[in-house]
Amino acid sequence: MAVETLSPDWEFDRVDDGSQKIHAEVQLKNYGKFLEEYTSQLRRIEDALDDSIGDVWDFNLDPIALKLLPYEQSSLLELIKTENKVLNKVITVYAALCCEIKKLKYEAETKFYNGLLFYGEGATDSSMVEGDCQIQMGRFISFLQELSCFVTRCYEVVMNVVHQLAALYISNKIAPKIIETTGVHFQTMYEHLGELLTVLLTLDEIIDNHITLKDHWTMYKRLLKSVHHNPSKFGIQEEKLKPFEKFLLKLEGQLLDGTIFQACIEQQFDSLNGGVSVSKNSTFAEEFAHSIRSIFANVEARLGEPSEIDQRDKYVGICGLFVLHFQIFRTVDKKFYKSLLDICKKVPAITLTANIIWFPDNFLIQKMPAAAKLLDRKSLQAIKIHRETFLQQKAQSLTKDVQSYYVFVSSWMMKMESILSKEQRMDKFAEDLTNRCNVFIQGFLYAYSISTIIKTTMNLYMSMQKPMTKTSVKALCRLVELLKAIEHMFYRRSMVVADSVSHITQHLQHQALNSISVAKKRVISDKKYSEQRLDVLSALVLAENTLNGPSTKQRRLIVSLALSVGTQMKTFKDEELFPLQVVMKKLDLISELRERIRTQCDCCFLYWHRAVFPIYLDDVYESAVDAARLHYMFSALRDCVPAMMHARHLESYEILLDSYDKEIMEILNEHLLDKLCKEIEKDLRLSVHTHLKLDDRNPFKVGMKDLALFFSLNPIRFFDRFIDIRAYVTHYLDKTFYNLTTVALHDWATYSEMRNLATQRYGLVMTEAHLPSQTLEQGLDVLEIMRNIHIFVSRYLYNLNNQYPFERAEKFNRGIRKLGITPEGQSYLDQFRQLISQIGNAMGYVRMIRSGGLHCSSNAIRFVPDLEDIVNFEELVKEEGLAEETLKAARHLDSVLSDHTRNSAEGTEYFKMLVDVFAPEFRRPKNIHLRNFYIIVPPLTLNFVEHSISCKEKLNKKNKIGAAFTDDGFAMGVAYILKLLDQYQEFDSLHWFQSVREKYLKEMRAVAKQQNVQSASQDEKLLQTMNLTQKRLDVYLQEFELLYFSLSSARIFFRADKTAAEENQEKKEKEEETKASNGDLSDSTVSADPVVK
Repeated sequence: MAVETLSPDWEFDRVDDGSQKIHAEVQLKNYGKFLEEYTSQLRRIEDALDDSIGDVWDFNLDPIALKLLPYEQSSLLELIKTENKVLNKVITVYAALCCEIKKLKYEAETKFYNGLLFYGEGATDSSMVEGDCQIQMGRFISFLQELSCFVTRCYEVVMNVVHQLAALYISNKIAPKIIETTGVHFQTMYEHLGELLTVLLTLDEIIDNHITLKDHWTMYKRLLKSVHHNPSKFGIQEEKLKPFEKFLLKLEGQLLDGTIFQACIEQQFDSLNGGVSVSKNSTFAEEFAHSIRSIFANVEARLGEPSEIDQRDKYVGICGLFVLHFQIFRTVDKKFYKSLLDICKKVPAITLTANIIWFPDNFLIQKMPAAAKLLDRKSLQAIKIHRETFLQQKAQSLTKDVQSYYVFVSSWMMKMESILSKEQRMDKFAEDLTNRCNVFIQGFLYAYSISTIIKTTMNLYMSMQKPMTKTSVKALCRLVELLKAIEHMFYRRSMVVADSVSHITQHLQHQALNSISVAKKRVISDKKYSEQRLDVLSALVLAENTLNGPSTKQRRLIVSLALSVGTQMKTFKDEELFPLQVVMKKLDLISELRERIRTQCDCCFLYWHRAVFPIYLDDVYESAVDAARLHYMFSALRDCVPAMMHARHLESYEILLDSYDKEIMEILNEHLLDKLCKEIEKDLRLSVHTHLKLDDRNPFKVGMKDLALFFSLNPIRFFDRFIDIRAYVTHYLDKTFYNLTTVALHDWATYSEMRNLATQRYGLVMTEAHLPSQTLEQGLDVLEIMRNIHIFVSRYLYNLNNQYPFERAEKFNRGIRKLGITPEGQSYLDQFRQLISQIGNAMGYVRMIRSGGLHCSSNAIRFVPDLEDIVNFEELVKEEGLAEETLKAARHLDSVLSDHTRNSAEGTEYFKMLVDVFAPEFRRPKNIHLRNFYIIVPPLTLNFVEHSISCKEKLNKKNKIGAAFTDDGFAMGVAYILKLLDQYQEFDSLHWFQSVREKYLKEMRAVAKQQNVQSASQDEKLLQTMNLTQKRLDVYLQEFELLYFSLSSARIFFRADKTAAEENQEKKEKEEETKASNGDLSDSTVSADPVVK
């Protein structure tokens, strides 16, 4: 396709008038503004969701995670390219072997260590039945076969490494050298070889300490003997059994006899076919010994110091290398041997993995008994004594160590927050990166030191079978929390750390490149040519090329090997070499920062020391101040979950996880949650019953714990559950209060008060019980009342003005005694008043029951939208043609709705019904004596008022029999009987209450007048008498006023505003209106008929 030429009109675009730059700047500003707005919007969304997203701290919950570790995409052959072909081959071979060792080490640490360590776990002695041990071992055989293949591969790699090193350092002067090795020390190769020997040594230690594995193996062999005697019974062919038995013997000899490491170093390293000579290669022997001493010199200087990084692990490798050197060359450097043993005084024990602790002195004495004999016995004994002393001293200093590290870690966290919160200034960018690098490394160093203290102390206690004090346990658990706090700090600021790490690695690479560049120029400027100088130059070029790229493990390994060649012939000055080594060490640390932090903060070992967990929880409960540290401990307890997934002795590793989960949760419930529930419940009970003075609750005497802090904790994630302490305690209290209320309904008020107190004091959102309630004072049951109605009406005190809930009222009367008294000291008027009160109480009870029924009905019917328009569900179901069960359900629903509607609507005029039923009976001629009932009402009211005052006065006396403060039953009874007898107008014509009021007011005015006269004469006794009289008159007037109000209220219920004649007239008028309306309706119907026709 032909390219079109530009139109002349567009030629002006080629002229740069600055407009394009202006447009670009404007667009850039707009884009920048958009980004800022979008970022702030995202931040607002994040803040809004923060409470729900950030409730639980768990690395595994991150939906998106940033992995910092760079992976190499190029092969070793692609990376190692120089003009020097021989050097390329040497570096490639050594790099490939080191990579292989790293892979084997990773496989051992993740798969084989954990598979062996967790063998036998997850099944308690009580749950295991006969034959389970053999079944577990049967499942485990395939794992042991894989381990056997792995060990064999390790042997081959060790053999290859030794041969490759021996081939480079040859003492035969006739044979040509591959490269000039004078001053060339591949220390990295020996370090890697030491790591592989450590792996084999660790496998030996794990199996040697695993009693369960050995016991199950013995039982499995016995089972095979039984099978061998009768193979047909087990459905196994005999010819297959013998090879299997041989295979098991091979596994036992290779793995279970504790000779994995020994078999490796006892290999035949000298080639039988005239290949590489090893044992007689003096140059190689010297180089081997020199490398061990060089590594040891670096290790010894930092071992046990605050700047220690991985020196302990290297020390184990050195011991392995030393024994290998002795096994191959049969020579011992006694001085160096003693130096190795002297380290035991500084480091008495080293944790290899999990709960496996290793004693270097035992290892060196066992593997090199001939050399051990040359040493003084006392010095060897002193090492063991020092171990015990070390443990005692560590136990004593643990509390101080915790305090120190608490300050160190807190200070470091503040530095992290400070340095990562600042914006990086371009003019001080390099300085800022150096500061960040140092802070990151300091955090790692703290993590390493704390982890070492915890593992060494705990495992030493376990190994030496000595009990730990509670103080030591608490201190070690505090250190575990600090360890997880460091990890959390890196995790929480992971985005900023990730950004910083990439810049720091580039900065360190730049520093290393500058240093190498100076050395390279120095080599080029020297015109003397030699192959050795060419090797040096090629090695430096290789280091430069490899550093120009991502800081992957492979690249850093190649740089390390290249510098082993490139630093000979004094290429670097002493003041240049040391800074370069420091930079390379920092590069190693920073490049693998997250992985190293995770490794050092991994608390998988806690599985083997989970016996400390109950003590820890007791401490958390007792202190209660910093309950938030529970998150750190549960994070530590979760660390062993990935390791458990490599268990192979069970049907599924899920069984092991479930067992662990169950065990931890039982401990948590017993030592924290249940105790917390009981304490909260106890506190609520004592607070509600303070009047009983059940316990001394003075905080100055019994102490005080703020348990409310537990309820401010975010939920803790453990396995597939969230442990919400607030919800757990709330549920416990809800359940307890509900169950106890059902047992004793009269206590509902007490538990309601406790619920409110739980909300106020602890912020717990409680659930209402929704149970039928009673008050402790009344304690009456409706069914019980109906069974004993005659007793109820005689004793019940009806309160007219406070009906729901139904409170009591009593009134009493001091009667007329002229007509005689009963043996109980009551006059006839007293008995008459009591009868009237009983009738009134019966009326009050009817009203109370009806009100209660209406309340229940209204609660039940509240979900019906419209009581006037309720659809027929049965008809609707028939129309839709639904199933018979649905039709039946609809019929039931219609029935229930009908009942509820009827109950809530009918019977509202129950008092009118009671009047209509009894009025004719009361008005019959045989009851003619009641026609003057209204005449006796005034004396009855006097009797009642005196009785009421007497009852109220008894309230203040010690003997409160007959005491009461209200009795509206009398007023209800009087109002009801007056209505039945149609005597309201007759009673009103007496103007009784008006005359009583006028009488008392008149007497009160007279007393007041006398008081004024007597106050002038200042007769104190007479004044006191007047005051008492005034008070008595006030009380009587008040009681009459109360009775008047009660009677007026009661009359409203019975429509006392109308006489019987007026009611009859009203009734007749209504009947006539109804007839008239019916007549009009029929007339209209008739008149319409002709039209229809």
